[in-house]
Amino acid sequence: MALTEAEPSVEPGAKISQDRKAAVISRAKSRTIGWLARRTNTKVQTVRYYEQIGLMPEPPRSEGNRRLYEEAHADRLAFIRHSRDFGFSLDAIRELLGLVDHPDQSCVVADRVARSQLVEVNLRISRLEALRTELERMAEQCSGGNVAQCRVIEVLADHSKCLTGNHGAA
Repeated sequence: MALTEAEPSVEPGAKISQDRKAAVISRAKSRTIGWLARRTNTKVQTVRYYEQIGLMPEPPRSEGNRRLYEEAHADRLAFIRHSRDFGFSLDAIRELLGLVDHPDQSCVVADRVARSQLVEVNLRISRLEALRTELERMAEQCSGGNVAQCRVIEVLADHSKCLTGNHGAA
């Protein structure tokens, strides 16, 4: 017998089958995509996207075809979100999740992935520092006159007037 939201509760002390008891326990542990999204502060569309690209496993579904999630899904999604906070690419996260799924492996790969990300972060920091220097210089050289003599506009219009070429988007 399938459990539905409309099914009446079982009276205390009433005899129920093992199958029904297992279904009640399973249903109590399974939650909706909305719960998972709220639990991990992730948009529902993002959860579906991560499922589509294989970072999140396809969850089991109810008889009504609703996705059913458990704590393990929330833990995995939290790992993905935290990895994204550190700036890891989806490919790097996929590689790290492969390690999580096989915990007996050496962590040499995890170390390599983290060190590679550290190199990328340091490059971004260098570009941001160059950008800050250039912005400070432009602002200091602006006389506050009219746009025809504005140093900010002049430098933005002619890249050769920059101190370095190393201040592109970080």
